Amino acid sequence: MAGKAPVIELNDGNKIPVVALGTGRGTAKDAPIEEVCQAVVWAIEEGYRHIDTAAIYQDEPQVGQGIADAIGKGLVKREELFVTTKLWNDRHAQGQVVPALRESLQRLGLDYIDLFLIHFPIALNADGSPSNIDYVETWKGMEEAKKLGLAKSIGVSNFNSTQLDRLFANSQIKPAVNQIEVNPTLTQVPLVSHCQKLGVAVMAFSPFGFLVSRETKDDPPPRIDDPTLIAIASKYGKTTSQVVLRYLLDRGLIVIPKSTNQKRLAQNLDLFDFKLTDEEVATISQFNKDVRVIDPKTWKDYPNYPFERN
Repeated sequence: MAGKAPVIELNDGNKIPVVALGTGRGTAKDAPIEEVCQAVVWAIEEGYRHIDTAAIYQDEPQVGQGIADAIGKGLVKREELFVTTKLWNDRHAQGQVVPALRESLQRLGLDYIDLFLIHFPIALNADGSPSNIDYVETWKGMEEAKKLGLAKSIGVSNFNSTQLDRLFANSQIKPAVNQIEVNPTLTQVPLVSHCQKLGVAVMAFSPFGFLVSRETKDDPPPRIDDPTLIAIASKYGKTTSQVVLRYLLDRGLIVIPKSTNQKRLAQNLDLFDFKLTDEEVATISQFNKDVRVIDPKTWKDYPNYPFERN
């Protein structure tokens, strides 16, 4: 993969770029979904080689079209790209997993996915009500997907330490990745450490946290103009956003910044000509408040809810 981001080796021997373009309409809440296709092409032009999507984002066709356009322009070959997608909560029965992945592949226009994740350990019925399907059963379907060659690597998302340990104890193939929210406001130090000890790579979604929060003044710091971040950014000639992404990289994480803006796409990948000191990493970690950007409290009473219930 000749992109701008380095790659690391997963526990199954496959290599994953440490920066991914995040998609989903959370990229820009009011943006037309068609912008995803253009963002994928721009990202590949800028040197991204990892694209992250999910069935629930409802943008797999646009992601697939962007990949097809980039390949058609001669920017990349399929084997030079790393594509991640995710199984939604209403397809957790073992027999549903492979058919759900085949549907994702059809929407993406791809023959295989590089990384397939269980999006949440929580199972839902089609109407959104709780289902009591055990994620260990779901994992058996994930293992089938890998054995069939439909997914080169398999992993999980939003799993806590206990759930990850239980999966390790009840699996033939170990999860290669746990994709979780990590940012200065939610540092997740114990969970990140636990994953890394198990040899599970951590992908950090919502990496900016509340950096550009437009929600409420009560959202916790840091913001994009935080004096501490500005001081670090000035030292390296970078933006505060780049400092936050570098902070996560320096903790050994894979980052998934979202953008549909061409300039910011380039900026979010321009991270490899500087490195933070251990002291700067520790300073940024002090912003931690254990507060989530993505906090699905409506599921808090469902089986296998992975987060704090308060």
